[in-house]
Amino acid sequence: MQAHKHPISAPHSSASYELHSFHFGTPGQGKKVYIQASLHADEVPAMLVAQFLRKRLTALEAEGKVRGEIILVPAANPIGLAQAVHGAPFGRFELASGVNFNRGFKHVAEELKQSLAGLLGGDAQENIRLVREHARQSIARWQPASDAETLKKHLLDMAIDADFVFDLHCDNEAALHIYAGTPLAPAVEPLARLMGAQAVLLSLAAGGEPFDEACSRLWWDLQSHFGPATPIPPSCMAVTVELRGEMDVHYELAERDAEALLCYLTLNGVIEGDAAGVATALPAPLCAMTPLEGSEPIIVPHAGVLVYHRQLGERLKAGDVVADVIDPVSGHTTPLRCTVGGIFYARTAHRHVLRGWNAGKVAGARAYRAGDLLSQ
Repeated sequence: MQAHKHPISAPHSSASYELHSFHFGTPGQGKKVYIQASLHADEVPAMLVAQFLRKRLTALEAEGKVRGEIILVPAANPIGLAQAVHGAPFGRFELASGVNFNRGFKHVAEELKQSLAGLLGGDAQENIRLVREHARQSIARWQPASDAETLKKHLLDMAIDADFVFDLHCDNEAALHIYAGTPLAPAVEPLARLMGAQAVLLSLAAGGEPFDEACSRLWWDLQSHFGPATPIPPSCMAVTVELRGEMDVHYELAERDAEALLCYLTLNGVIEGDAAGVATALPAPLCAMTPLEGSEPIIVPHAGVLVYHRQLGERLKAGDVVADVIDPVSGHTTPLRCTVGGIFYARTAHRHVLRGWNAGKVAGARAYRAGDLLSQ
């Protein structure tokens, strides 16, 4: 294992931040894997999963079983980790700008449409090589204007040319679920089974330029631009894995999640092992994949005390009551109903809510929304 430090702060800054990454295997030999934990710094479960991954990868490398290159970033947001407001961690947004740490990543496809013009042909593997080369160059040319942008550049610099990217997050309260690009569905299916995902939400563009799409979406954007005579396969299986809820920080869960990720890497030949055995022993899927455009946010119509009727992971029918909101002064009670059927996969941890807040999410099978599909 090699440990690298990546400076973030500019000279003469009032605070100094640096990012740490751990590198296993040999660059350029086999497939490349990038794993990062807690880009939203107050989403802690992923950082515990990373501890199990580091121990297991260190042992696997010593045994000569790492066939490719694996980069692990166990705490992907040192800026957010240092932020707190009146004793409460504040790691989702940068305090200086108000910008979500998982939005606004550079989408290199527009630049590559220009730089790759006339260079691509009918050889898919050569096209993949050229896209990765030009994507690395695009990130290298990026001139960050802030510490938060410098952090984003470091993360993308390590991940933009990877075969597999795992961005590990969690929701407020949730069942384990996964976000991915629609063209990646076949590659995501065994991961969902291994991790026990209760929702898999697919889209071509979720909006807001999140990290996983900065690594994966460029492939189908470029394929659409250059056309079928120029094969550009979706060559980065990038996913956002939501590891349940913020309070689900347990050794047993973290070890199980780490082993599921390692099984997936074994299945894909990055780690030496019984890939055929892993494939044979894949658990049954716990859900069907559904469009992110079909996910319904349950919006609170007025302030009050929130009382849930349904548990995470339950399958709901359209019209089911998910929760009640009770005005604490008048006693007026409003039932919150879903309008689509599907899996109740996420909800808020707050039990007093304000008008316009999101009380939960239901993964519906029919696409009906458009625009920015992710919560802020």
